[in-house]
Amino acid sequence: MGKNKSFLRKDTRIKGNLIEKEGVVVDGEIQGNITAEEVELFENSKVKGNIKSKLSEIGGNLKGDIDSDKVHIKKTADITGSISQKTISIEEGANLKIRTETKNKKH
Repeated sequence: MGKNKSFLRKDTRIKGNLIEKEGVVVDGEIQGNITAEEVELFENSKVKGNIKSKLSEIGGNLKGDIDSDKVHIKKTADITGSISQKTISIEEGANLKIRTETKNKKH
C-alpha cells in the first residue's frame, strides 16, 4: 500500500460511509461503504458494506461487495458477497461465500 494511509484502530466503530482519497487501513468496525484508492482490512476488522478501490487487501470479516482492480484475499479473511476485479489472489484458508467477475482488461 502507498505511504499516505488513514488508520482505523480496533476500538473504532463507524456507522456511515467512509471516503478516503488515498489509502485506508481498517482494524475496527464499519457499517457503511468504503471508497478509497487502497483499502486494507486487518484480521480483526468487521465491515458490513461495499468496497470500491483500485487495490483491496482483505484479511478480516466483510459482508458486502468489492469493486477493485486488484484484490488480494488473505487466509484470515471471511467474505460474503460478490467481487468484481481485474486480478485476484486468494491465500489458502480464507472462508469465502463469493461470486466473482473479471473486469475487462484494456490493452
